[in-house]
Order: sequence, then structure tokens, then C-alpha cells
Amino acid sequence: MRNGGQLLVETLVALGATKAFGVPGESYLAVLDALHDTQGKLDFILCRQEGGAAFMAAAWGKLMGQPGICLVTRGPGVTNASIGIHTAMQDSAPMLCFVGQVGTDMRGREAFQEIDYRAVFGSMAKWAVEIDHVDRIPEILSRAWITALTGRPGPVVIALPEDMLTSLTDTPPLTAPAQIAEPAADPATTEAALALIASAARPLILIGGCNWTEDGRAALQAFAVTSNIPVIAAFRYQDQFDNTATVYAGEAGVGMPPHVKRLIREADLILAINVRFGEMTTDAYTLLSVPVPSQTLIHVHASDREIGKIYQPTLGIQAGPNAFARGLRPVLGPWAAWRARARADWEGSFDLAPQPSPVDMGKVTAHLRDVLPEDVILTNGAGNFTVWPNKFFAFGPKARLLAPQSGAMGYGLPAAIAAKIAHPDRTVVCFAGDGDFQMTCQELGTAMQAGAQPIVLILNNGIYGTIRAHQERNYPARVSGTTLENPDFVALARAYGFHAERVTRTEDFPAAFDRAVASQHGAVLDLDISPEALTPRQTLSEMRNAALAAKSGG
Repeated sequence: MRNGGQLLVETLVALGATKAFGVPGESYLAVLDALHDTQGKLDFILCRQEGGAAFMAAAWGKLMGQPGICLVTRGPGVTNASIGIHTAMQDSAPMLCFVGQVGTDMRGREAFQEIDYRAVFGSMAKWAVEIDHVDRIPEILSRAWITALTGRPGPVVIALPEDMLTSLTDTPPLTAPAQIAEPAADPATTEAALALIASAARPLILIGGCNWTEDGRAALQAFAVTSNIPVIAAFRYQDQFDNTATVYAGEAGVGMPPHVKRLIREADLILAINVRFGEMTTDAYTLLSVPVPSQTLIHVHASDREIGKIYQPTLGIQAGPNAFARGLRPVLGPWAAWRARARADWEGSFDLAPQPSPVDMGKVTAHLRDVLPEDVILTNGAGNFTVWPNKFFAFGPKARLLAPQSGAMGYGLPAAIAAKIAHPDRTVVCFAGDGDFQMTCQELGTAMQAGAQPIVLILNNGIYGTIRAHQERNYPARVSGTTLENPDFVALARAYGFHAERVTRTEDFPAAFDRAVASQHGAVLDLDISPEALTPRQTLSEMRNAALAAKSGG
């Protein structure tokens, strides 16, 4: 006999879970007790706030291709964690969030910290479920694991009533995860897609999603290179295609470069693989007509719910990205100049004038491109600062990017910690704005305790930059609620055991970064960034003056 907490933990071990991120709560003490016996097999990573724990689980799912596990208590615990659940959903990243729940005898009375999880998370997660009977733990965990991984991957929220977890059962745990084959297109459908591509003059490949395998990525790259077709990545998924390949042409995301907009608009055929067509990837749904695009659209996705959700495709193919890519054969056509211009425009997008700032991030990022190892993992949260890792870094075949499609501030640091736990020997660099960093800076304590301390670059300009940019464009010279007074980030980081420095000159960055890399305890570099350097190609003053001129009609 075993209790529900033991059965749940033993089943998670059998499914392949190795780390769980969470904040303890009395509502799931039986699970915490069971985790006492799985150290070294399934480790509990103690976090400082449930939002940070959920971000770590979401990042783990995105990086590892396996559901990230999050454990939180009821009520305030899971509402804190909701930011990570929402992020995992928008990222299409597999995640299981286990939540303590009031006892079944108290349900429906608005008991202490009670929440109706199906109602609250029904539209935020792929599935929200409550386990009412201890014997059903293996059944529901198996379904949750499969649900999180298949179709469009995403988060599952599982409520655990306190009395269910302490109930005894002789039901055995699972012994292994189910093996679910990725759906594949039949050969005739693949040939129809290839025929459409062959008839195009300006074909374009658009990719997204985090559930690519190494062989799937290699197959797609071989097809694109041999066929000489330009490839762009959906918002914050540029790490899924080798940027050094001659066909790679950029990222369709926030601050979309003009050449990427032009590629999407001028393409006469778009092969969209594993893409959910979010707002950022389509420039607020303006680059393709809704619901029928002017471009021939071939939309490939493992989930039938994504095909035709916004855009009616010329050909919709329900297939996983890797299985579909493996079935492709080269197609030749008259688009060599089209591909060459796309690549040249992407390469030209790295050219920058000096930035009006004590620390010039254009030069900093150029230095990082030169010195970072090929298997580096970059992370970021949300803000104007994300343009540097997202638009001015070239991701080779081994590099990874963990960044939220949800635009969630505070994601970068927890994601970097999760990455360092997953790959302790790899260099992990987090880009964070000063406002962004303070959303989850307490997770430096998690990093210290777990021995998973990344390098954090704080782009400190004393403002909420993205909101200030919108403010100056819409209400120029009327600053309200966007100026920050910050703590001493160096002292804060040192208090958590990190190496920390303030960098006030561009020329001082290389040596400071060398010291950060050499540190055995991670590092925080506080970079002095001028508010004027709000975007790479337009200063804050230029934004304001342009808006004032427009308002005055001049």
C-alpha cells in the first residue's frame, strides 16, 4: 500500500521526470514527503516564488522537449504560477503544473484558498483536471503527460485534493511512458505540397515551435538549402534553424525588420511548419489577409485545431514537423535571386551606428557573437532590451534561445536557472532589463541554493523602456509611471553569492565578461545604458520629436 503522494511521485519517475520546480505548501505535504525518497532521481528545486517556479518549468519543457514539472500550493500559490502556465501555452511548451487543493469534503464552500481550477485555467492551459480518487493517479498522469507533449504541446494543470493525496491504495504506478508516434503526411499529400512549391516564383519557409528533433531540423535544413528557399522563424524560435545556413533570413517577431515584412508580403507561397500564427509573427495579422491570404499557404501542424484557426490554407497538412521534414525532397525553381537578397538583407541588418550610451549594446552583442561558445543558451524576458539577443545574435545549430512568446517580464532569469540545472557545463547568459530583472530577481536565491548560477546582463536604463517608447509615441513629453529608481544591483547579486560588477564603459565590457565567465558562482553585470538608446536605430528624443511634430502637423 502507498498513499496518493507516493503514487504520484513514483509515476512521475516512471514517466521520466527528473526535476520538479516549486514552492512548498501544506496542501501537498504528502507529495513533498514522497520526494524525500527520490533525491537523485526526481529532485525538488526549491524556488522563491511560484511565478519563478512556473517559468522554470515552462523553460525546461521548451529546452528539453519533456514536460517541465511545477509544484505549487492552492489559491495564492497557483495564481502566482499562472504567469508561467500562460507562457507555456503561448510558447507551445510541454508542462505539468500540480496544485494542492482543498479536501473533497470542503469543495464548493469557498474554503480557505479554494479555487475552481477547471474554471480558472480552462482557457489558459491545454487541459485542467482534478484527481478525485487516489486510484486514478496513474491514469490521469499518463493522459496529462501525453496531452502536454502531443499535437500542439502545452501546459496541463492538475489539482490534487489534500485528502486524496493521503488516501492509501494498492494501485501500482506506471512503469514507463507511452510511445506516441508523431503524425506524418501521406506521400501523396507531401507530393501535392512539393508541386505547389515547384509552381511558385518566390517561395518562403516559416517555422516555429519547440518540439523539433535534431534529425527533423537537419532534414528541414537539407531541404531548404538544396532547394535554395529562404527560411524565417516565428517570434522567438530562430534557434530552431541554423542561422549560419545560407537560406536563413531572419525572425518574424516584435520589432520585425523591414526585410522580413517584405519577404512575407512579397512571397507568393509560404510553407508554414509548426507555426500557430500569433500576432507578433504576422505583424498584428496584417502581413497575410484574414481569412484567405493572397499567398499560397501550406500549413503543416500536428494539431488539427491550429490549421485554419486564423488563415484558410491552400493545403492544410496535419503532421508533426519532424515527420513532415523527413518526407521532403528537393525542389528546384527560379528563385535564386530571391533567396540571395533575403540572406543579404538579414546579414545587412547587423550593421549599426554607434549607440548613444555609456555602454553600447551594439558593440557588446558583436563581442558576444565572437566569444560565446557554439552551444550557448541565451534567455530573456520582455522589454525593448530583448532586441539584442533576438535580432543581433546568430544562433548556430547548437545554440538555444529561451524567450517568452507571451511577452512575460521576469522570464529570463528563471529560464536561465532552469537551463543551468539542465546543462550545468554549458554557458548560459540571461539578458534582463532593470525592470524585467526585478520581477523575479529573488530567484537568484534559487540559483545559489541549486548551484545553478548563470551569467546575467542587466541592461540598466532606469525606465520601463517598452512602455516609455509607446508613451513617447502617443503622449510625447508627458512621462508618467515609467521611471525607475533602482537598488544597487551589484550589492544585491553579491548578497546572493554571485560575482557582480557595474560596467560603465563599452571598452570595459570584454574584461568584465571574461571575469563573469571565469566565476564559479555565476555573475551579474550591471550595464550602464542610456535611456536615449531605447531602440537600435531611433533615440528616445527622436521618438518624442517625431511624435510632437506629427501632433503639431509639422
